[in-house]
Amino acid sequence: MKVPADLLLLPQWVVPVESEGAYDSARAGFAARSGSEYPCGALADHAVVVQDGRILDVLPADAAQARYDAAQTVALPGQALIPGLVNLHGHAAMSLLRGFADDLPLMTWLNEHIWPAEKKHVSEAFVRDGTLLAAAEMLAGGITTCNDMYFFPQAAGEAFLQAGMRATLGIIVLEFPSAYASDADDYLAKGLAMRDELKGEPLLSFTFAPHAPYTIADATFGRIGTLAEQLGLPIHIHIHETADEVRDSLKQYGVRPLERLAGLGLLGPNFIGVHAIHVNHAEIDLLAQNGCHVAHCPTAGLKLGSGIAPVNRFIAAGVNFGFGTDGPASNNRLDLFGEMRLASLLAKGASGDAASLPAAAALKAATLDAARALNLDSRIGSIVPGKRADLVAVDLRALSSQPVFDPVSHLVYVAGRENVTHVWVDGKLKLNDRRLVDLGQNNLNIDDLTARASYWRTKLTA
Repeated sequence: MKVPADLLLLPQWVVPVESEGAYDSARAGFAARSGSEYPCGALADHAVVVQDGRILDVLPADAAQARYDAAQTVALPGQALIPGLVNLHGHAAMSLLRGFADDLPLMTWLNEHIWPAEKKHVSEAFVRDGTLLAAAEMLAGGITTCNDMYFFPQAAGEAFLQAGMRATLGIIVLEFPSAYASDADDYLAKGLAMRDELKGEPLLSFTFAPHAPYTIADATFGRIGTLAEQLGLPIHIHIHETADEVRDSLKQYGVRPLERLAGLGLLGPNFIGVHAIHVNHAEIDLLAQNGCHVAHCPTAGLKLGSGIAPVNRFIAAGVNFGFGTDGPASNNRLDLFGEMRLASLLAKGASGDAASLPAAAALKAATLDAARALNLDSRIGSIVPGKRADLVAVDLRALSSQPVFDPVSHLVYVAGRENVTHVWVDGKLKLNDRRLVDLGQNNLNIDDLTARASYWRTKLTA
């Protein structure tokens, strides 16, 4: 008698993206696959079985069809099935500021353009609309999880839930007032209330998100550190993004930002440092020794002229990292395929070593390693039985993709987000043959999102 299942996926390749030991353990009992494995771990002619939003099995396609009675079978010829991509750092609502102040250095961009615009226009409605727009863009490009940091995080959380996307919401903290909160205590109080309200949602998780060392006082950092330890939440913060940030910290505090945070007891396995561009060898060792994580945002670092993070030294020191898009105002694309490719090429160019950050490592950084930074690697980030079914199908049939010697290599160096055909989050179909489906409330569609973006563009330029 066949085993019932909700969904049977039949791609040409399954790319599990799992560490060797864990993968061997998870696939114990799988049928032998002589000649079916590619150099980077892709499995040819395998199936993924989904039941109740969870990956039930990964096994050869013929065995799967013989063993399981699926309510739905989706054939994906010429396609690679990968774990959903994890955007380790973003400001989703800033999709409404895409292109608003391009070609400017970070502090000019912030002080003279972004912060004044945010002070005037940011509201719950702004965040909800901007986050919905960003969620649609990310889902269409294979991003199923976003680690977000912005004002009105409850509105962002409601938008992510409406879109059916997995998200980690930052309890944003600043010292100065905004439309959202008046001071650090107010930010924390509102953020903690948001977490209490939404913590029962299975697609949502939370971080403390102090903006940056230059916008947070020592006393506030001390309180955040205590709360993070008590609640078991990661700390998600911009760090060492510019040379000016480091110089200003030396002038004001007598130490560099990471040394200051280390002295305040904030570094540890729950620390996610965003950008980490201007770090020296000692600071990389400090990150490694404390088990910290880095959100590497190569496009944003280049576009803002901030620099290039020393990824090869992170790898050598054993610092875990994932990729972030940053916000649409500083990138201007929410495209993790682009980030993977750029990061790999930058690592090779900076080191003079073509083997630096190979395709398999780049894909792992965009999935399992990023999930690990968010403490979600037991639930998402790889295609193994027991994990949630966050899955992405990438079409490698295009003429520009031929021939396919190694599908994993193609995923990083050839394919783009335009090749994503299907996306599932928690087993629910979100992209079907390149068309977004089920955006939730009131059957929100692309025309609605475009109209909302146009409305905010008019307000911002009035």
